[in-house]
Amino acid sequence: MLHQPLQYLEELIAQGEHQQQDFKYRIQDATKLARSVSAFANTEGGRLLIGVRDDGHLSGVRSDEEIYMMEKAATERCHPASPITFETFQAEGRTIVIATIPRAQRRPVCAIDEQGHRRAYVRMADENILASPIHLEMWKQDKASTVVMSYSAYETQILDTLRLHPGVTLNRLVRLSGLSRYRVIKSLARFIRYDIAQMTYHEEQFLFALAPSQTDGQP
Repeated sequence: MLHQPLQYLEELIAQGEHQQQDFKYRIQDATKLARSVSAFANTEGGRLLIGVRDDGHLSGVRSDEEIYMMEKAATERCHPASPITFETFQAEGRTIVIATIPRAQRRPVCAIDEQGHRRAYVRMADENILASPIHLEMWKQDKASTVVMSYSAYETQILDTLRLHPGVTLNRLVRLSGLSRYRVIKSLARFIRYDIAQMTYHEEQFLFALAPSQTDGQP
């Protein structure tokens, strides 16, 4: 284990929780922890500060026990297993563990729940959110190395709908376009991968709109 200066730990805590950082008071459940591993791995990677309360105060951990639970979450409760590196810090007489989860090269990394179901999560701001069907399709297309972007009448219809109704949910986009859910998901995933459309998360739902580059100059 590598002991880093206290100043570095204080700088991290001062950042608060965000898309690439989360505080964990303690680790008690590998199944729940796997959701955090999945979310970080499927987004941009990140780190868990274990032994730090939500308000940033230090609580400390029993490092060997916490690391064992993290490793269990990453290897037994995630599919595929996600690599994690650990650093141990001593501060105010307490032990703090920082677990760093890299961005997965091939996604999704799924968390396995108590019933054995595999579910993928993404990190949005400071929350772990269940991945949308669009995320799953984007990752599927990434694996297939899809590089061709063609426009059919269906794609044009979806783009026109997004232009008229920016910030629309997937279900509403399906209704407004009059196309099948399958076709909308396939096309929308390609649009996002090629920066033609964008996906945001607001009030517990994913919203879709044209990318700013596609709306410049529009009336």
